[in-house]
This record gives sequence, C-alpha cells and structure tokens, in this order.
Amino acid sequence: MWLQRELILKPQRRGFHLITDEVMTLLPELRSLNVGLLHVFIQHTSASLTINENADPTVRGDMERHFNVLAPEDAPYFKHTYEGADDMPAHIKSTLIGVSQTIPITNGRFNLGLWQGLYLCEHRDHVSARTIIATLQGE
Repeated sequence: MWLQRELILKPQRRGFHLITDEVMTLLPELRSLNVGLLHVFIQHTSASLTINENADPTVRGDMERHFNVLAPEDAPYFKHTYEGADDMPAHIKSTLIGVSQTIPITNGRFNLGLWQGLYLCEHRDHVSARTIIATLQGE
C-alpha cells in the first residue's frame, strides 16, 4: 500500500513542538499496517522536523536556546533580512536540522524508541499553519 497526503499542522509558536500524536491522528491508515515506513517532509524553508526526547519538556526549551546561539538574529553579516531578523536564522536552522524524517511502522504504530517523538521545529516568530507531505508505505 502506498498513500501520500498533505497534512496541515496547527500553527505553533516559535520553538520545538512534539507532533507525534497529531501526525498519527491525521494518518488513520497507518493503524492498518503491520510493517511499513512513514516519510514526512515539511514544505517550508524556515521550519524543520526532527526526532528527539519526548518526555522532558526542558529538552525542547534547551534545543531552542542552543539553536538561537548557533544562528543568532541580527548578525551583521546577514544580507537576507527583508522578512525580519528571524528569517535568515530560520533558514540556517532548517538546513542544520533538516526537513524530513522516516519513521518505521510496526503493528499500526510508530516504532520509535521509548523516549523519542517527532518534533516540528518552528523557527519564525510569526507563522501560520505548516504543511507536511506524508508518504506512507507498507502492508
């Protein structure tokens, strides 16, 4: 079985957000798979997707603070500033983290580690809903 669907995620404030449950809810078909893969790709240049700690919310705050050090706003060498001080750092963060993830599916569920979850990494201050292309394959 192959399925591809556009998922519209609810808008999130700037930061790192667990979206594991939201993605599973938007893809009820994955519950019918015994074995498979879900590939998720975000169609934006100022947000990213990653898999990381799902239990302690302080990890998400630490990630946001650390990436703000790696790609600071208002760096004097940025030329791409037309969309605000957070725009170029958002592009850098998206490149560093990445725009896609592949998750194994086993018995109708994500086969992630005990402490893993899928994150939407929102790198802009003023955003709207984000679009993910989800490609599900399996049997």
